[in-house]
Amino acid sequence: MEYAIGTKYKTLGKNSNVCTVTDIYKTYNSAGELVKVRYEAQHEFCGQVVNDHDVCATTIARGLI
Repeated sequence: MEYAIGTKYKTLGKNSNVCTVTDIYKTYNSAGELVKVRYEAQHEFCGQVVNDHDVCATTIARGLI
């Protein structure tokens, strides 16, 4: 399942954050087949925007708001 840009999810753990998907990265092999889909997400920490460039779909699915 592909999540749209703007999807919000909450990270798990003691210090959870509300993150927003900002970009979708797709990796293709030489045969043109889709190999991997990763997402870029961001959240705010102490007034600064923090970007995570390697978020998998499972992380988003577990924390959908």
